[in-house]
Formats: sequence, C-alpha cells, structure tokens
Amino acid sequence: MIELLNLAGVWLAGVALGLVFFGGLWWTVRRGMASRQPALWFIGSLVVRVALTLGGIYLVAGAQWQRLLVVLLGFWLARAVVLRLTGSPSAAPDAGPEVRHAP
Repeated sequence: MIELLNLAGVWLAGVALGLVFFGGLWWTVRRGMASRQPALWFIGSLVVRVALTLGGIYLVAGAQWQRLLVVLLGFWLARAVVLRLTGSPSAAPDAGPEVRHAP
C-alpha cells in the first residue's frame, strides 16, 4: 500500500513536470512570436524547461526503472492535457492545407 502511494506521488510529479514543460512551451511560443528577439525567448525557454524537467525526473525517479516509467507516464499525460487545453496545432487559423504537423 505504501509503495502504491509512493508511485501515485511519482506520477503526480510527472504530471506537474509535464505541465511546466509543455505549458512553458505554449507560453514561450505566444511570447516569442510577438517579441522583437524571438530567438532569445526560444533558446532561453528551452534551456530552462529542459533543465527543470531533467532535474525533476532525475530526483523523482531515484535510479529505479519503475519510478522512471511512472514519472514518464505522468509527463506524457500532461502533454495530452496541455494539447487539449490549448487546442491542436491544426486548429490554428493560419494553418493552410500545405502546413503539415508531426504526429
């Protein structure tokens, strides 16, 4: 029972890391496209988001493959949540038929 509660906490940490990563990406795109220097926004955001995510996964997983799997499942779920909340890329008003998106 204790191990199940621990894994639930690991899963929630994965969801939180995913929300920070993908929510930060969404925020960066919105801010970066309106900025005079978008490269600084995109590069700076990438460094911060990757550092936070990898550091968090490293701390939460604790060198156990089971915990790593659970935290990554939470991270993956957060991606789906952020996509649902922000809308799919194909729903963009300027996306014409020539625009292709990766799955």
